[in-house]
Amino acid sequence: MLFDTHAHYDDQAFDADRRELLSAMPDHNVGLIVNPGCTVESSRTAMELAAAFPHVYAAVGIHPENCGDFVPAQMEEIRALAQSPKVVAVGEIGLDYYWPENPPRELQQEVLRRHMALAQELALPVIIHDREAHADCLAIVREFPAVRGVFHCFSGSAEMARELLKRGWMLSFNGAITFKNARKAPEVIAEIPLDRLMIETDAPYLTPTPFRGRRNDSTYVHLVAERIAQIKGLSPEAVEQITWENGKRFFGIA
Repeated sequence: MLFDTHAHYDDQAFDADRRELLSAMPDHNVGLIVNPGCTVESSRTAMELAAAFPHVYAAVGIHPENCGDFVPAQMEEIRALAQSPKVVAVGEIGLDYYWPENPPRELQQEVLRRHMALAQELALPVIIHDREAHADCLAIVREFPAVRGVFHCFSGSAEMARELLKRGWMLSFNGAITFKNARKAPEVIAEIPLDRLMIETDAPYLTPTPFRGRRNDSTYVHLVAERIAQIKGLSPEAVEQITWENGKRFFGIA
């Protein structure tokens, strides 16, 4: 079975068929899904989906693009949500310097640090979003040596990957590695150990080739596994099994 370790089924793109789609996932060889929240509200929705489907788990947190109205009281809400049985991580959190209209960098960094401290307190892993913010993300990771996590949709250098691996972190990859212009990520994948890899869709975004332009969902995650298999010189079945086991171990799913 395949484990889609990062998909946003709380997104409005799934309003028309969310429950039907999630119900059918085991029939498409997708046995586990983690749905990370991006706001307090979407974190609650992620929890509701996890409660409704045995193969769905949740993460809770405030995405850097959504932290513009942050107030410290929101962390108490995230803390309460994070202690629910099917919440397996704090996320999606991180830094995003790509869009000029995003919240100020200092605020993003403050919110990330608060989430990292919460993860340390609750002994939960974190799911990191890092876009055009590699140095600052890595600097904050260094401030919390007891926290482990995953950089989802990893886009950093091989050197950055090596440091994260030394710190016990995981790296996750999605449909972007199938794009014609993908260069850095395949080089990183070729180098890193198999037991530190996870796969994801980031649905409804980043649909793999040859289906770019369509709404993404977990039925396409096999294309990510197949591309990793090509890079690593393995069978897709081997990558499927390895990433299934990695995801379960990382998120503490029995």
